[in-house]
Amino acid sequence: MTSFYPQFHSTFFLDNNMASRAPATTGRLLVSFRKWYYNAAGFNKIGLMRDDTIHEDSDVKEALRRLPEKVYNDRMFRLKRALDLSMKQAVLPKEQRTQYEEDVHYLEPYLKEVIRERKEVEEWSKK
Repeated sequence: MTSFYPQFHSTFFLDNNMASRAPATTGRLLVSFRKWYYNAAGFNKIGLMRDDTIHEDSDVKEALRRLPEKVYNDRMFRLKRALDLSMKQAVLPKEQRTQYEEDVHYLEPYLKEVIRERKEVEEWSKK
């Protein structure tokens, strides 16, 4: 069977060099989009990190309770500073804002553990 577009078949679809470059280009584009979205969200302009903006349900409250004291105190400082800036309708200078590369998902491992434990308890209570 002959291809309807034979010139594309041999040069475009089977070009391994082009296929190997596609994920790297897509990865860089994805990182660029994430950085843009991170800055567009605005929470970094008042000094917050991504995990500071998570809605506090029972799982998050338990994860917060498990945080080391220094991490918890740093979070409280960021939240108080953000409230103060919000009341003043001000933002931090660019050099003091949280950068995408500096944003650490400090709450995520604790939250995953809490959710895993809750699901395990729910599974045991079903039996």
